[in-house]
Amino acid sequence: MRTVEVSQITEHIKEMCIEANHFLSPDMRRALDRAARTEEAPLGRQILGQLQENLQIAGEDMIPICQDTGMAVIFMEVGQEVHFAGGDLESAICEGVRQGYREGYLRKSVVGDPIQRENTRDNTPAVIHYEIKPGDRVRITVAPKGFGSENMSRIFMLKPADGIEGVKEAVLTAVRDAGPNACPPMVVGVGIGGTFEKCAFLAKRALTRSVEERSPIPYVREMEEELLARINCSGIGPGGLGGSTTALAVNIETYPTHIAGLPVAVNICCHVNRHSVREL
Repeated sequence: MRTVEVSQITEHIKEMCIEANHFLSPDMRRALDRAARTEEAPLGRQILGQLQENLQIAGEDMIPICQDTGMAVIFMEVGQEVHFAGGDLESAICEGVRQGYREGYLRKSVVGDPIQRENTRDNTPAVIHYEIKPGDRVRITVAPKGFGSENMSRIFMLKPADGIEGVKEAVLTAVRDAGPNACPPMVVGVGIGGTFEKCAFLAKRALTRSVEERSPIPYVREMEEELLARINCSGIGPGGLGGSTTALAVNIETYPTHIAGLPVAVNICCHVNRHSVREL
């Protein structure tokens, strides 16, 4: 049994909130650089160049890469041989978010009640997903999610007879409906299978996978490549102003499901697709 002090969790999450909001992850930076080189439309190339300039200024001056610094989504993969000491884990996670958003001068965007709308003033609580894994390690992923793109996400409860073509059409429908509102070029996270809530979790988690990593499942990998090509033929383009780069990646995750169902979730993220990963 390995003991981890929750104060370590707080410190790491604080640093990760600041890091994710100020610096693009290496895979996303490379994807954006490739898009700037290959974009066919002059206006699209200009917009991608402006995005690159924005990222450079943000890094040099330590200002957020987007003014919407998001709601903090935390994925905790916890080894079953880990014992947390020194306090409550969930409180420690939220304290890390609180400190990160305060010390990083990040916008506080969370309201305590969805109807009454009073700001909590510290960007807490976070949305936390836990998974128990074998071993004695703790893997933390911090993914601040802005709501310009979050609001464009969809869930489709398809019939099994809709099959793979129905899944593809659902993803394309979500992207077409999002249009410029998701701040393209976007990353498209897709969850297929499970239940209503499980497919949404899969789609969210898919966004944290490197955009340079394809699915190990052959038919899923082919679907990712096909959907990316079809999305980039849509003409939406960077900033929604036309071009050949509407999406930088389509990441798909699957899970077993019921004989009567085919749930599909599409969680869209803007061009920054913020995430920071650490393992303790």
